[in-house]
Amino acid sequence: MGISSPGIGSGLDVNSLVSQLMTQESQPLTLLQKKEATYQSQVSALGQVKSALSSFQSALDGLTDVKSFQAVKATVGDSAVMTASASSSAAPGSYALEVTQLAQAQKLVSAGQASTSAAIGTGTITFDFGTVSGGSLDASTGKYTGASFASSGSGSKSVTIDSTHATLSGIRDAINAAGMGVTASIVNDGSAAPNRLVLTNSATGAASSMKISVSGDAALSSLLSQDPAGSQAMQQTIAAQDAKFSIDGLAVTKPSNHVTDLIDGVTLDLTKTNAGSPTTLSVARDTASASSAVKKFVDAYNAASKTLTDATSYNAETKTAAVLNGDSTVRNLQTRMRSMLSNVVAGGGAYSRLADIGVSFQKDGTLALDSAKLNKALTSNFNDVASLFAVAGNASDALVSYQDATPATKAGTYAVSVSRLATQGSLVGSSALGSTTITAGVNDSLTVNLDGNSATITLKPGDYQTASALALQIESQINGNSAFSDSGVAVSADSSNVLSFTSNRYGSASKITLAGTAAANLVGASPVASDGVDVAGTINGMAASGSGQKLTGANGDASEGLSMLVTGGAIGDRGTIRYAKGYASQLDDLIAGVLDTDGSISAHTKGINAAIKAVQKQEDAMSQRLTLRETALRAQFNALDTQLSGLTATSTYLTQQLAAIKANSSSS
Repeated sequence: MGISSPGIGSGLDVNSLVSQLMTQESQPLTLLQKKEATYQSQVSALGQVKSALSSFQSALDGLTDVKSFQAVKATVGDSAVMTASASSSAAPGSYALEVTQLAQAQKLVSAGQASTSAAIGTGTITFDFGTVSGGSLDASTGKYTGASFASSGSGSKSVTIDSTHATLSGIRDAINAAGMGVTASIVNDGSAAPNRLVLTNSATGAASSMKISVSGDAALSSLLSQDPAGSQAMQQTIAAQDAKFSIDGLAVTKPSNHVTDLIDGVTLDLTKTNAGSPTTLSVARDTASASSAVKKFVDAYNAASKTLTDATSYNAETKTAAVLNGDSTVRNLQTRMRSMLSNVVAGGGAYSRLADIGVSFQKDGTLALDSAKLNKALTSNFNDVASLFAVAGNASDALVSYQDATPATKAGTYAVSVSRLATQGSLVGSSALGSTTITAGVNDSLTVNLDGNSATITLKPGDYQTASALALQIESQINGNSAFSDSGVAVSADSSNVLSFTSNRYGSASKITLAGTAAANLVGASPVASDGVDVAGTINGMAASGSGQKLTGANGDASEGLSMLVTGGAIGDRGTIRYAKGYASQLDDLIAGVLDTDGSISAHTKGINAAIKAVQKQEDAMSQRLTLRETALRAQFNALDTQLSGLTATSTYLTQQLAAIKANSSSS
């Protein structure tokens, strides 16, 4: 096939003509491409808006928690004596503290062994924890004389020593693997039999002394048996003791150096004694932290608002519109955000608008903060500032406390009335304890059904001397059973030696029954069982649902999902509970909905992407038509070119012939 060069023969510029014609023909395609580019820019701009809103939502995360605005600061004069921290529930105050004794954990050391790998024996080691009292301690031998041991009732723990753990190192590993709060290690004292097993209780306090019982090989028993009131194979090198200190002259005893229940909302960590030199503990509202939280809110809103404004702006001087100028989705979102911050917060307490605490809108739509007005609000009504921003609930009754709410809960103030307090399940003996002596195989088996869980325990044989001592042992074994890890029981004996079992749980799920060979001896033939009941009452005048001590607002009511804990008090009207959804919480809900996969931004983006696909389909169809059109034009011009080329050749030939004729005529 020869090389084709259109127009050479005729002088006709076919390529230029076709190009010019196709430029005109392609105008609709160019318009479609511009339209697609506009759509792509809108998708990109919406992506930037979505990213800005996501960043705004992240900034709001902490601000929806009331604690972000209710920080309290605890300061200690001498930080070497103790450190302190405070939660939002702590009340301001100043205290003088003097530490005379730090809490410590008991440490026991076994007799020395020549080898850590030689077999000792197998059996079961049972640890009970309690208080050693009376008698005396020989400091040189680390052993008690004339002392007594009372179990704390926190639960005994057992570990089995099998043949694979029958050595000193094996016993150490088995105790550590049991995870029962006792740490075992081996130290070498350099003697002829240098290897000594050291047992350390992880819990401090006088009530954490260890009593160790061993069943099995005699060698194992002679190594580890430890009864402060009887035979003691081990040496106590450190005694369990409580922390002792005074606060404003009031003597205090605590089992741990980590003290959480001295002052409501304040945690202390004692590190050093300071007898004779009291140090000061100051608790104050952390207004700087609260002020910082409000500023964070203002800055986060302004950053998000700027992104929305820039995306929809119009420059009158350059007559240039932003990509999303006129976009209803973004414009409506910005309007809703501004409107939300202009509305009153219901149930917010002393403050109901941002302007009340010094936050106001400027002409450009941004927020400005008046720090002086904010600090004044924080000083006069610290807690109510939080209600303007976070989800907050406050009850007027000290024994009623806000717990939770759902998206269905409406902000407002609701009356609370209690018609029944929650109770705990209990079992009271029908007669006095039959015997304080527990005999193996006779009266030692007790099947306990507690709060829907059941287990059989075997009481340790022996004469417990008093009903109270036996009650503590029973309580310890029940609470130490894994079946009751999510519940618990208190066992007590009254002055008539009648035993009572009380579940630690409240409500209708709280129940206790006893069976087994030990039951009749402990509670008689017809013990009186009382199942627990749930709290009952009304919220906002509507019957609320009760579960344990928790009372929850009725479905369909404005208080739906609003739950509170009623821990005591009288039957009847119990004041009110205020529930507020502050601005940060409201904005967080709004943005969450907007950014949801079915939200307005996603829906708008999907719509634009659908439009892009439709335009691209039109572009493809038009491109195909233009290709065909260009092919047709070229065919037509090539045909014309061929015709013109032929005519040109004929014209040339005729011109030459006429010229020749003329020349011949002239010569003749």
